[in-house]
Amino acid sequence: MSSRLKEKVSAAIRKFNKSRSRSGSGDKAGDAGGGGATSANNANSNAGGNVLAKNSNEVVAAESPGKRMRRQDNKVSPATSRMVMPVNVQHAPDHSIRARRLMKEYKEIQKVHNGQKDPVFTVELINDNLYEWYARLHIVDPDSKLAKDMTEMNIPFILLHLVFPDNFPFAPPFMRVVEPRIEKGFVMEGGAICMELLTPRGWASAYTVEAVLMQFAASLVKGQGRIVRKTKSSKEFSRRTAEEAFRSLVKTHEKYGWVTPALSDG
Repeated sequence: MSSRLKEKVSAAIRKFNKSRSRSGSGDKAGDAGGGGATSANNANSNAGGNVLAKNSNEVVAAESPGKRMRRQDNKVSPATSRMVMPVNVQHAPDHSIRARRLMKEYKEIQKVHNGQKDPVFTVELINDNLYEWYARLHIVDPDSKLAKDMTEMNIPFILLHLVFPDNFPFAPPFMRVVEPRIEKGFVMEGGAICMELLTPRGWASAYTVEAVLMQFAASLVKGQGRIVRKTKSSKEFSRRTAEEAFRSLVKTHEKYGWVTPALSDG
């Protein structure tokens, strides 16, 4: 090997050793820096813990000795040691439009009709429920066959059942005949009543209960209503049957409209 080549090899070896020694010094410096950061974090954590411990001691110290002893005996934390008193909730009375309207009409009918010697009709609440009434129709057209039937069969009145929905007077009441059983006169299965003003389309909020009852009395006579002496239908004369018949009636008239039938058709 020539002397020149030997010098190049020696220079390369020295350069390699020199770079290696520099790399080792950098790693040591990094370890030293990391250790310093870790020490700083530990110091901050210890300081934070001391602050929390101090605050916790202050909270506990703020309690009175007697309260602290009771809490310790019952094993209750300071956050849950406060008693929550029950709230006395009072329900507001019903001052809805429906209630005011029905109360007003009921009092007026009681004053005018129930006080008469021979009233056309009378009303009463069912089980003191302002939204459910019985109405008794005592008088119909005296020249009608229906009035004759009532006299011959010794029937003093026609009993009606009225139910007022939540949105009354903006929706009509449901009304049906309870007794006696009537045929024709726009009275349907179960005692349902075929009157346009009792449907959502024909109803107006200005209609009163008195107007509805008087209109029904006129419809009975106009439709040639008669009291059934012998029951021909096997269907039950009940509220459920009446509601089903009325729903079917409303659907039919919504589809085809209201057409006044011939008197012979009832």
